Amino acid sequence: MKIHEYQAKAILSRHGVPVPRGEVASSAVEAGEIAKRLGGSVVVVKAQIHAGGRGKGGGVKLAKSAGEAEAVARQILGMTLITHQTGSEGRVVGRVLVEEGLQIARELYLSLLLDRAAGKPVMMASAAGGMDIEEVAAKTPEQIIKVSIDPGVGLVPFEARQLGFAIGLDGAQVNKFVKLATSLYDAFVKTDASLVEINPLLVTAAGDLLALDAKMNFDDNALYRHPDIRDLRDLGEEDPLEVEASKFSLNYIRLDGNIGCMVNGAGLAMATMDIIKLAGGEPANFLDVGGGATAEQIRNAFKILMSDKKVKAVLINIFGGILRCDVLAEGVIAAVKELGVSAPIVIRMEGTNVDEGKRLLRESGMNFTTADSMGEAAKNVVQLAG
Repeated sequence: MKIHEYQAKAILSRHGVPVPRGEVASSAVEAGEIAKRLGGSVVVVKAQIHAGGRGKGGGVKLAKSAGEAEAVARQILGMTLITHQTGSEGRVVGRVLVEEGLQIARELYLSLLLDRAAGKPVMMASAAGGMDIEEVAAKTPEQIIKVSIDPGVGLVPFEARQLGFAIGLDGAQVNKFVKLATSLYDAFVKTDASLVEINPLLVTAAGDLLALDAKMNFDDNALYRHPDIRDLRDLGEEDPLEVEASKFSLNYIRLDGNIGCMVNGAGLAMATMDIIKLAGGEPANFLDVGGGATAEQIRNAFKILMSDKKVKAVLINIFGGILRCDVLAEGVIAAVKELGVSAPIVIRMEGTNVDEGKRLLRESGMNFTTADSMGEAAKNVVQLAG
């Protein structure tokens, strides 16, 4: 789950990470009032959407007075902001964060995420803050310094000092960096975050360190422990089909292709998308119905799948274990009848009650294409998708 910048900063502040003074506004008038409360001089007005690159898209602007802050907020609120992370459709801005202006001496980068290969959190820092970290990693990877953290011990002060000196901080600043990095790790662990990113981490002219921007993602599986964080979810920032899928405990992610995929198990879903690509096609989604899906869940999954207008053909690839093949067939037949699906459907299934499942499909009177192998299924669905 993702949250907005202003929400991330509120969480980080509670854990001791210094952030600029600021408030969120949903109207231009409110933005002007916040600017007055911040001193009425220079403020920054920042669009609040779940995407990076807002400044390049015109979503971050400087204002030198409360009146100018109101005018700038009026420009940003309601605009469709397009960045490299939103896609061509962009996101409509409904809120802005109004923050105090600060004198910038340096911009650094700092983040925490889980290194799944090592089974440890890793803290990354770079002197190249304020830039796209992907660009830094691609062109000058030596500028990114990493420290793997033993989860049983936590971030040790000397590790934080190593990072601080490596990105060019002086002695006094390093002491502040150690405190900030330790607080960041505390927030990461206690909120079950999967990512915390500060870009840029600001060094002011006075030598202070503040999180000028903040991004936090959370492990969905741990949200039951954090109802306060779960309540921060902004459904308006998420794909409507992904939101609908979550209501039925389905794992759905929309992609750019035209072949819909329905699979049980994340590993099989990844393999299915790979073999579609290998056959020359493009998957339209990742849809994992899970190992124990019912006929009702299959029906709901199919509704979500066919709600994507780009889908020209569907590949259903199921290994029947807990989810029996006859249950799958019943759910697919019911969904196709109910929705009046005209797109061609290729089904490859193996496992429990596979013969009964195939019999139900044959006797349904519907134009299903069956396949005995993944390669055959992928080849057929790519051809049918045109």
